[in-house]
Amino acid sequence: MKITAVETIQVAEFSNLVWLKVETDEGITGLGETFRNPDATAAYIHETCAPYLLGQNPLNIERHFNALANKVGNHYFGYPTRSIEWRGNSAVDFALWDILGKTVGQPAWQLLGGLSRDRIRVYNTCASADYNNTQRNNTNSSFLQHGEVKHREFSQFEDLEAQMGAPGELAQSLLDQGITGMKIWPFDGLALVSDGHDLTLPQLKSGVRIVEEIRKTVGDEMDIMMEYHALWRLPQILKIARALDDFDVYWHEDPVPMYRFDDLEQFKRGTTGRVCGSENLGTKVWYAEAFQRGVIDVVHFDLCWIGGLTEGRKIAALAETYERPIAPHDCVGPVTYAASSHLVLSAPNALMQESVRAFYNGYYRDIVTDIPKIENGFLYPLMKPGLGVELLPDFTNRSDVTTRRSEAA
Repeated sequence: MKITAVETIQVAEFSNLVWLKVETDEGITGLGETFRNPDATAAYIHETCAPYLLGQNPLNIERHFNALANKVGNHYFGYPTRSIEWRGNSAVDFALWDILGKTVGQPAWQLLGGLSRDRIRVYNTCASADYNNTQRNNTNSSFLQHGEVKHREFSQFEDLEAQMGAPGELAQSLLDQGITGMKIWPFDGLALVSDGHDLTLPQLKSGVRIVEEIRKTVGDEMDIMMEYHALWRLPQILKIARALDDFDVYWHEDPVPMYRFDDLEQFKRGTTGRVCGSENLGTKVWYAEAFQRGVIDVVHFDLCWIGGLTEGRKIAALAETYERPIAPHDCVGPVTYAASSHLVLSAPNALMQESVRAFYNGYYRDIVTDIPKIENGFLYPLMKPGLGVELLPDFTNRSDVTTRRSEAA
């Protein structure tokens, strides 16, 4: 079997995402995906990945992972996650695992060692329908409007607005669906105002009030994950975390810039909550340092930023040796979500799977043929070979689609 073509697909409506098709001479096609910096990532795939991949046997996944990470492109290793190189390599890796599964007629979770469990708990990231799937700037007006919680009605699954305007009602609606964990980020707008260096007492109270409202409404039935997107500096994030100690939040995610290991150590010592990280940094090189320093309690990488399933399974194994659970980041597209489902259902140390109900009840269904079943707060395995999802037959016939293709000579 040989790779004969590499094709990238971009759609204006979902402008932050890139899909990848890797075709073979035996008629089997693999599907990949990544997000952010889409034009640059697509260019990297065609300029660097495709010339290497064309003519290669797609089943040699480990060989291709190491070549793209360490040898191809002037021997450039890239940054420890989220670089253009790692984004493109992740999409390629997904596609190769998809081809392998289709070749042997097995779902990816079977190739990863089989099911460690029949289902896994999900938590809801409280995002809106267009969050992350469209390119946007880093500000959002809803996070700059702090003050008294204002109760009002929100359209179904517009959880980004609801986490600020009706957090208690939002928590109750999730519990009504059997979802017992929710991730919110009420302090982000405040960090953007001061670049994370300043936080007044009224501002602190305005953010804490969101968490307090959830506890008042649903009590201890809901696990609350706090997301900080690495926007805060150490003194201020310690102030926030200590103010939240009384509410027993489930974890503090990416509390400081995650390359600042000394700050992470001080944060870990200064709060009672678990530290979760990191969607911002997260290859095995970064995790080796994080585990050795004891600064991470929950492992939260994004498969389409770290190199795909190949790197993800290695990080999961590394985490297991340090007795740390994994809970992969997934606030992106449907192919990454499918890939994450295979990993968490096979990895024995998986804790739960991040999910966005506005996505799997919404735009995912406009893109792919299959979505992992979510029922009563649990995710169930996809059963088809490979990743188990395909782009809808007419998806590439849209008027707003752009494709680029590299073929063997």
